[in-house]
Amino acid sequence: MVIVTDDMIKQFQASMEEVDQPLKDSFKNVHQGYPTETLMRFLKAREGNVSKAHKMLVDCLNWRIQNDIDNMLAKPITPIDLYRGVRDSQLIGMSGYSKEGFPVFAVGAGLSTFDKASIHCYVQSHIQMNEYRDRVILPAATKKFGRHISTCLKVLDMTGLKFSALNQIKLLTVISTIDDLNYPEKTETYYIVNAPYVFSACWKVVRPLLQERTRKKVQVLSGNGRDELLKIIDYQSLPHFCKREGSGSSRHSINGTTDNCFSLDHAFHQQLYNYMKQQAEQMEAPIKEGSFHVALPEPDPEDSKIAQTIESEFHKIGTHNGFSQPLHEIKIQ
Repeated sequence: MVIVTDDMIKQFQASMEEVDQPLKDSFKNVHQGYPTETLMRFLKAREGNVSKAHKMLVDCLNWRIQNDIDNMLAKPITPIDLYRGVRDSQLIGMSGYSKEGFPVFAVGAGLSTFDKASIHCYVQSHIQMNEYRDRVILPAATKKFGRHISTCLKVLDMTGLKFSALNQIKLLTVISTIDDLNYPEKTETYYIVNAPYVFSACWKVVRPLLQERTRKKVQVLSGNGRDELLKIIDYQSLPHFCKREGSGSSRHSINGTTDNCFSLDHAFHQQLYNYMKQQAEQMEAPIKEGSFHVALPEPDPEDSKIAQTIESEFHKIGTHNGFSQPLHEIKIQ
């Protein structure tokens, strides 16, 4: 476990005083009034090495400038039917807050198909979700609960996870790399629910490859995790797939779209999309149809190794179980 000292922070602060003004301006959007805490996140991500943390943050700020990330929330994906397709195939949303005030994000990892838009749309949507979380949701949580809140909880529903997930490895690796390099240490805990055998088998081989601080954040819960999650999250803030007795499903819920935080019709996504349209209007920026292209990063070597391990494990499971479609015919995009 990394212990960040005052001396590390002072060294980091001094080195950041030397960067160019555009980077300093972008840093304000990153730290949202909490620069010291933000430096601590980057230090933790680089195991307390100040020079590596400095390079990581400077690279992040350059990425933001080169890809106009500071204005990403003024670039809604249009037309609305395209965005609805993204939401129907990239299942993620916010269901509420934990008892301690952490925003709770639900992810339909098993049923996300990523097949209704281009990779650039999904990357843009993911970055917009990150930016909205960091610049709107977390500051609102800080104000609401009276203490600085800079991280969230994620509940990942593995319902429906199958061999076709191999088709998504490239996209998921890109998204993971973007998060690792530019949004480090933003998740307090990952809760895995409704995990089928294929996940359990992969987790056994992937877990040792993760850094210790990441491993400690992951908790695999029994069934849909309802009983365990109710200890930290009130019932009304549980993701819809955790509210049923036993196992749940990502796509369906008792109250339809009003309870399904993945749906574009859910209050969270309506607020997010309306916010982006308002930002575009305020900037008087023309809203272009389609996606805004962000330069895709080279996969982190560790992420690539994990992706290769998952692919290898899927092959083993498929061969063992006599999978009807030859795995070599599945295209790894």
